[in-house]
Amino acid sequence: MKGHSVEKIGGTSMAATEILFDNVLVAGRSGADLYDRIFVVSAYAGMTNLLLENKKTGEPGVYSRFVADEDADGWREAMKAVSGAMLARNAAMFERGASRTKADAFVELRIAAITACLDDLARLRSHGRFCVKEQLMTVRELLAGLGEAHSAHSTALLLRDRRVNALFVDLTLWDQGDLRSLDERIEAAFADIDLATTLPIVTGYAGCEGGMVRRYARGYTEMTFSRLAVITGAREAIIHKEFHLSSADPRLVGEDKARKIGRTNYDVADQLANLGMEAIHPGAGRGLRQSDIPLRVRNTFDREDGGTLVTADYVTDVPRVEIVTGIAQMQALQFFEQDMVGVKGYDAAILEALTRHRLWIVSKSSNANTITHYLSASPDKVKSVIADLQQQYPDASISSQPVAMVSAIGSDISRPGLVPDALRALEEAGIAMVALQHQIRNVDIQFIIESRDFDAAICALHKALVEENDDIGAGAAEGRRAA
Repeated sequence: MKGHSVEKIGGTSMAATEILFDNVLVAGRSGADLYDRIFVVSAYAGMTNLLLENKKTGEPGVYSRFVADEDADGWREAMKAVSGAMLARNAAMFERGASRTKADAFVELRIAAITACLDDLARLRSHGRFCVKEQLMTVRELLAGLGEAHSAHSTALLLRDRRVNALFVDLTLWDQGDLRSLDERIEAAFADIDLATTLPIVTGYAGCEGGMVRRYARGYTEMTFSRLAVITGAREAIIHKEFHLSSADPRLVGEDKARKIGRTNYDVADQLANLGMEAIHPGAGRGLRQSDIPLRVRNTFDREDGGTLVTADYVTDVPRVEIVTGIAQMQALQFFEQDMVGVKGYDAAILEALTRHRLWIVSKSSNANTITHYLSASPDKVKSVIADLQQQYPDASISSQPVAMVSAIGSDISRPGLVPDALRALEEAGIAMVALQHQIRNVDIQFIIESRDFDAAICALHKALVEENDDIGAGAAEGRRAA
């Protein structure tokens, strides 16, 4: 295939350094075969958690401690932990002393610069008359970029130690005030790079107008990856992860029962992103789809496997469920107002409140007098929304309850009898259904259940809709073109 690829490497894959070099970065290539590739790298696994906060547990990192500690030294201790982790990572990776010295000096310089910024803000805050709240997002942006700068710089050094002409491309803008757009930042960085002879290693974080973390939260690396592919006209975009894209979580349904997905389309990728599965950020997928760039998701630890190819026009040749997944902990926000019938404005008000409180809407449903939103959010945040809405609509009955969602997803799930089969499987497993959502596009069906039944529902639906469907194969069928 002619042209170049743009490839993103996830944090867990970055941390498996030797495997990464053997299976992805070098992978037996030599000479010209090493080039015509661009790599966008995440921070090493766990590093962004230390810098910001743990994504899953909420344990505070440097940023959270700086926000909370006021005059205390918690953030300084957290920064020392970051420094120790980065230097320890360098020590484990570098065999050549000169390269390790360069890598360590780079880390120490960046950490010293950011620490000095935080010290200045802390001193201002201590006076009491200065409000630094508006600067906290800038602090978050600075810290986020540090993780990717470390991994990209170290990876470029390690490649040069292997006689690869690698170039560290720093988009973090860590010490400049020039906040142009993301596209402009990428265009300027790549204006003079010859991809035929140079292997760019690019920071997943890019300093740009509006702020990457502010706009895309922890999905900013995939946005950089996507825009790079679009702007440079890549023939293919590739994501390297620590797992295959499978029909269900192998840890739940069993390694022998989960099927690797060989082909699917961007509709399916969008549904996975909506459920929080780390396939690709929805904004990133949109750019690739619009530019007709295929996306490939590969397992870093399986060098020979071609992975999952995602395109805009793929549709399975036989209607079937490809993936069963979901969210185990959600909140169902129910808004009931008897006077809603025929009156507009309620839905807009609820959406405005949810947007203001930054809650993720996974799905919604409505009838004559009730609107229900299924939210990926904590109970406390939903309570805040309820309080706001109750003040605005004192006569409405507004409540929430914990639920789980299991979704059956596929590029075409119009198989006759699919819904009855699914309901029968849930009933036989002793699982009571709270609600069901089935869209006209026949891309997904969402089953709302009690949270305690999540694991059992995944297993029951996977068995009924995937394992017992003789037409599913291993996902390698070529499928048909969408009309």
